[in-house]
Amino acid sequence: MVVPAPDLPAPVRIHEVGARDGLQNEKAVVPTEIKAEFIRRLADAGLTTIEATSFVHPKWVPQLADAERLFPMLDGIEGVALPVLVPNERGLDRALALGARRIAVFASATESFAKANLNRTVDESLGMFAPVVARAKEQQVHVRGYLSMCFGDPWEGAVPVHQVVRVAKSLMDLGCDELSLGDTIGVATPAHVQSLLAALNEEGVPTSAIGVHFHDTYGQALANTLAALQHGVTTVDASAGGLGGCPYAKSATGNLATEDLVWMLQGLGIDTGVDLGKLTATSVWLAEQLGRPSPSRTVRALSPDSHKE
Repeated sequence: MVVPAPDLPAPVRIHEVGARDGLQNEKAVVPTEIKAEFIRRLADAGLTTIEATSFVHPKWVPQLADAERLFPMLDGIEGVALPVLVPNERGLDRALALGARRIAVFASATESFAKANLNRTVDESLGMFAPVVARAKEQQVHVRGYLSMCFGDPWEGAVPVHQVVRVAKSLMDLGCDELSLGDTIGVATPAHVQSLLAALNEEGVPTSAIGVHFHDTYGQALANTLAALQHGVTTVDASAGGLGGCPYAKSATGNLATEDLVWMLQGLGIDTGVDLGKLTATSVWLAEQLGRPSPSRTVRALSPDSHKE
């Protein structure tokens, strides 16, 4: 039953991260053809933003070492944005050479994670991203800034709001078009989410430029998403089938499952443009390719046989 709630956005754009953030955390390397088919099926289900891959050095993320081979295989997908992650200028060169028109850079709100993920301090990483963003904007390429550890860090504990705001504002000042706030280890709670969003607004970062990226470690991802929607956020990251985690933060479990998000949004009368049946079928299909069941509760509820080995 659809029962709308007051003061929520009418449409919400889902930024699908399963093909990049999800598959990069798989122990086994997924064949390139399977990745391409996964993205095509996601597009057919109605998702209009699908993060395709990462141009990180293969040594660091071997699961995505086939970026140069995969990206050209997606040429026939119409009406879908296919952003790619780039860590530095070399990654940007590789992405631009293949015609990428949307990129993302990946920063940290904490020094510990910046060291673990980028082998740099927070400020050094921002310095590394500055020419990447500048060159991308010169070529009219859309830039998303990911910010990890916005709510908690496995080494440092709770992350002060003002610390997150400083790095977030720095990313936007570099020229990023949008900002994705990452709850990398899934410790956020709703009032914390709204407090951070309000603090960003106070520093001049508009809600319209903010997306949220919640992990479901403590089962809070949907509650946190609703809190963000109540604040006016209209972009939500999610991963088909609940794939993903973080290879540099072992306490991070899967992303918010796209199916679980769509189920909630549909119940609230919020338009996503996503066909839940097709999306669920896609996640069941991918789970079969990976040889294990989907962790998404909605996938399991709508496909009772999907939990069987």
